[in-house]
Formats: sequence, C-alpha cells, structure tokens
Amino acid sequence: MVGLNLQPRYVPWPGIKPATFLMRILIDTGEPAIPEYITCLKQALNEFNTEIQEIIVTHWHLDHTGGIRDICKNIKNDTTYCIKKLPRNPQREEIIGDGEQQYVYLKDGDVVKTEGATLRVIHTPGHTDDHMALLLEEENALFSGDCILGEGTTVFEDLYDYMNSLKKLLTIRADIIYPGHGPVIHDAEAKIQEYISHRNIREQQILTILRDDFEKSFTVMELVKIIYKNIPDSLHKMAERNLLLHLKKLEKEGMIFSNTDPDTKWKAHL
Repeated sequence: MVGLNLQPRYVPWPGIKPATFLMRILIDTGEPAIPEYITCLKQALNEFNTEIQEIIVTHWHLDHTGGIRDICKNIKNDTTYCIKKLPRNPQREEIIGDGEQQYVYLKDGDVVKTEGATLRVIHTPGHTDDHMALLLEEENALFSGDCILGEGTTVFEDLYDYMNSLKKLLTIRADIIYPGHGPVIHDAEAKIQEYISHRNIREQQILTILRDDFEKSFTVMELVKIIYKNIPDSLHKMAERNLLLHLKKLEKEGMIFSNTDPDTKWKAHL
C-alpha cells in the first residue's frame, strides 16, 4: 500500500518479499502541480519494486484528488489507471481533469484486493458526503482519510453523519490508523473516542444553555459569545459555522428546534 497525500508512505504487507514489480494500491493523490510529491512517489515505488495497480481516493477534496492527472502523466503504467471512489450524495457528475478518465464507483462494504492485501470500504460521511475509510484486514489497520487526523480535529459538512461515522469506526476496533494528514495513530480506539468526546462536550454546553434559559431563543452568534467568550472576536465567525453544525445535528435528533423572527433562533424542546 502506498498512501497518503503529500508524503507518500509505504506500508509493507506481512509475508510478502520484494519481487519484480509488486502491484499496490495508491490511496489519495495529493494536490495538483506538486512536483515534490511525484518525486517522492516515484522513489517509494522504485525502492519497493512496485507498480500502481489502481488509485482509490477517500473523498472529492482537491488535496486528495488533485494529483490524479500528474500521476497519470508522470508515472507510466501498462494500462490506463483505474481510479475509484464513492459517489457523491446526492449523485452528481464528477470530472477528472479534462474528462479523459472517469471514476469507477465503489459502495460501502466493497472489497478491493491486491497481492497479499485486502481493503474493505467503509462509508464514513460527515467530513464530506462521499467520504470513505479503508480497513486493511490483514493488519486491522484503518486508512482514515480526513475523518480522523494525526493531529488536531477535522472539519465536517454534517455533524450528525460525522458522529455516526465515528461510532461506526469505533465498532471496528482497529489497532492502528494511517490518517490522510499527520502522524500515524497507534492507539486507534483512544483517538476515535477522543474525537467523539470532544464533540459531546460542546453539545452538552449548548444544551445546558438552552435548557437553563428554556423560555428564551438564541441566535447562533449569541450562543457563540457565551460558549466562546474567551476567544478573540475575530474568530467568532469561524466558531459560528462550527456551532451551527452542532445545532443542526441536535435539531435532527429532536432535542432543539429553530424559528425565524426574522433571524433564525434556537430553543430547547421541553
């Protein structure tokens, strides 16, 4: 396995000895027009006598799909590269470069195999609607894309979906995580639980404010100024987006509701 993003990392398969051009799967392709990435990838392929069998991208973001054209142009293969991902939801047309190639779409639970290795596709929406993680079954190792990072926390489009994805990954009980960004995570279960707890703490802060003053409705910015009172005002707009995603999740779960008068305001269900 060769992955991920800006610094290609090679994960050797147990029991497999170097031979003439082992076939491997490339997970994610980095950003476009980064010659250093292509150089590093070529070095990794040469060092391990490896060719790329196919490419899997964990989601549509440019720092994961942007290098596809550069790889196809600069790293020759006997056949046209097969490039796989999950479809967008709702489905929409996706174009690679000038349209000379098309994605082959996977689905949750699909299995992709190469010499000595088995990858299982796990749909993990939240960061994006098409996000996937990949479980390397032989090592019980998780390639997490941007669902879980080596350092810090990630951004997300839909917190309700994202939390369900984290809980789904927790049930897998992987031993190690290879994230799309940052260092390898050696205690997978602890890291996933840390992500879940971080969001739960913020959620409880919101619910406490709304329930303690249940007769009042709050705008998102009013909540921001209470919850993030110790951060500079210049960061409030960023915090507002984050908090809005928490509110939408709680509304989906029936714990709060919103009204417009004329600004959207939020209130706890009794």
